[in-house]
Amino acid sequence: MQFYQLESTAILQQHLTHCYQIYQRIDDLEGDAHWQVAATDQATTDQATSINERLPISSPKGLFFGDRENLFSFDGTAFRETIPAPAPFALFGVQSCDLTAIAYQDNFFVDDPYYQARRQQALLIGIDCLNPCEHGFCHRVDAGPGVAAECADIILHRQPSGNWLLLVSSDKGEEALQGLTLPAADSNALTERKNQLDHCVQQFDDSQTIDQGIEILLTQNIDEEFWQQAGIQCLSCSGCTSLCPTCSCYGTQDLADDEGNIVQQRFWDSCLYESFQREASQHNPSAQAGARLQRFWTHKFSPQTTAQFGRHGCVGCGRCEQTCPGVIGAHSIMKRLIAHQESRKLC
Repeated sequence: MQFYQLESTAILQQHLTHCYQIYQRIDDLEGDAHWQVAATDQATTDQATSINERLPISSPKGLFFGDRENLFSFDGTAFRETIPAPAPFALFGVQSCDLTAIAYQDNFFVDDPYYQARRQQALLIGIDCLNPCEHGFCHRVDAGPGVAAECADIILHRQPSGNWLLLVSSDKGEEALQGLTLPAADSNALTERKNQLDHCVQQFDDSQTIDQGIEILLTQNIDEEFWQQAGIQCLSCSGCTSLCPTCSCYGTQDLADDEGNIVQQRFWDSCLYESFQREASQHNPSAQAGARLQRFWTHKFSPQTTAQFGRHGCVGCGRCEQTCPGVIGAHSIMKRLIAHQESRKLC
């Protein structure tokens, strides 16, 4: 891994605009951050200074796995695939949890040509988190706060001096920097980075409830009554699954376009919808909200998920806790699991 000193992220952004369309988090009028294409003036200013204070509302997964996209069309004679052909683009300043989720989705969609067509054109520029974000528990699920080298092409780390440490972690990252002359960083900068990240971990609120809740889920010894009670609070709104950076459920439908062709369209689906598992016979193994909630949380932390993907299906971003109107996001459901198991011991 190569590492350099960077005075301002604007230097890197300006260099990348020659070959890449830049996506970065941009705040709206209410102060909420969203992933958007950066305008020229935005891509030449140091936008990353406060980028690690909080997560954007949505993860970047929609840039690879579209919330609604056409797969192929049929004109009555022939089928034609509609695989996208995007120009090269750079995601600038992605935090560790979202980068870990992209690596997770890379595994899930490894044979999906629509996902891969976008993914192969993407340059991932990660940024280390130096302060815990609200509801986050990335350190408990091996997803941060520091960016893992295998999850990004370039890593940015804010130094106490106000400058940046730039680490090149892939061949694609090295290629993207060609033509940009940067001074080499002192080797002590890596030690300083580690110390800063260790300090960040120490600032997280006590999240041992996450560990305890995961342990209970892994036992798969939770009675149906718990899930039925928790399910009462689930509105099946899909807020958690839409914002979750690792959720990848989708459905398909056939539509007629303006020219009379039949188009098959893929769209985001949610395992918390009542119709998600309904069969053609109308039998529905998860007709009750509690059964769907059980399926969702068990899948996130099941041994099968870990065996298939090499990690939990949760990266600790905390978006589910932030958005859930029923107060059954990650922190809340884990606390309820612990309380429920404790009450069973007293009986």
